[in-house]
Amino acid sequence: MKIPPFWQHGIGDTQMMPVSRHRSSSRRPLWIIVLVSLVCVSLVGVYIYPQRHHPSCYFFATSFCTSFKDWLPPLPSRQITDEEIASHVVFRDILSLPSIHYTNPKIAFLFLTPGTLPFERLWEKFFLGHEDRFSIYVHASREKPVHVSPLFMNKDIHSEKVVWGKISMVDAEKRLLANALQDTNNQHFVLLSDSCVPLHSFDFVYSYLMETNNSFIDCFEDPGPHGTGRYSEHMSPEVDKGDWRKGAQWFSMKRQHALIVLADSLYYTKFKLYCKPGMEGRNCYSDEHYLPTLFHMIDPLGIANWSVTHVDWSEGKWHPKAYRAQDVTYELLKNITSIDESMHVTSDAKKTVIKRPCLWNGMKRPCYLFARKFYPEALDNLVHLFSNYSTV
Repeated sequence: MKIPPFWQHGIGDTQMMPVSRHRSSSRRPLWIIVLVSLVCVSLVGVYIYPQRHHPSCYFFATSFCTSFKDWLPPLPSRQITDEEIASHVVFRDILSLPSIHYTNPKIAFLFLTPGTLPFERLWEKFFLGHEDRFSIYVHASREKPVHVSPLFMNKDIHSEKVVWGKISMVDAEKRLLANALQDTNNQHFVLLSDSCVPLHSFDFVYSYLMETNNSFIDCFEDPGPHGTGRYSEHMSPEVDKGDWRKGAQWFSMKRQHALIVLADSLYYTKFKLYCKPGMEGRNCYSDEHYLPTLFHMIDPLGIANWSVTHVDWSEGKWHPKAYRAQDVTYELLKNITSIDESMHVTSDAKKTVIKRPCLWNGMKRPCYLFARKFYPEALDNLVHLFSNYSTV
């Protein structure tokens, strides 16, 4: 569904003529009293009943269209440190700044890969004809990639080694964001792996991401050993156990949230020191907990709580289901694109299934724009089927 752009309207300053010093208050013009009363009533109404779903809000940060009490992070009742005060101030100011409506807003596609991207031909088919509405950045952690598509040439950034499960994964994400944020036209940022493929046409993806005020960051509360069980008391007091969240690392976020990720050092340091494999007899993986916990703490209303990248964990293994060439059929891809509920399963003995509708601007929509995990051998089938299973 294509939603037309909305334009921000400014309010000009109003000049008032000075009132004579000897004029009696009882003779003041009635219109001044009425105007002041209407303004007061309007301000009270906006505070109590914020217009969160007005279309013009979709070009602003989430916080701009909610009441102040919703987006100002509440300061803890305990004594807080100088670092916490500084972080709260920085995050508040970033969230309160409205998004500028650029004439050429783009989506930055951030590819986190060990080396060569096996699906460049498929992505080229996805991107072609839309060169003014996207940017590409490639972080290759093991070897210099060999590009087959001209769209990906000269898109490599300075990369460092990435070790699965360690903070270097978050470092790579921040490195990609830092490079992409240099282009002020980049207004949305999508993290993708070498095994990711597009599920829809570029126009559909662009509309889905750019015409909403949410970031799609996966986030849920898991009371089990692979969720809250990974929390360390060393995180306290800055990160409380009740705020600990889990989610897939494959995010899609607005510019304000990307800036916060780069600006944060306080919470990042906590995760770097106290969330790592083998610590205190348990494994903690920063890429699964850092962003969900951070945004649950500072802007819970600004995230959708699901990732727009589909992953199938139904096999119950340490790694998600992987698709080979024979698995890639029209029916498989249409089934994935038709999913309109996000699902999480807790890791405790109860194995509680948490299902939520995927609400886009208040409307139930398909959850997923991308999918993983596909073997390189599936490329030809995907290229052949793309025009049929992708939707406009």
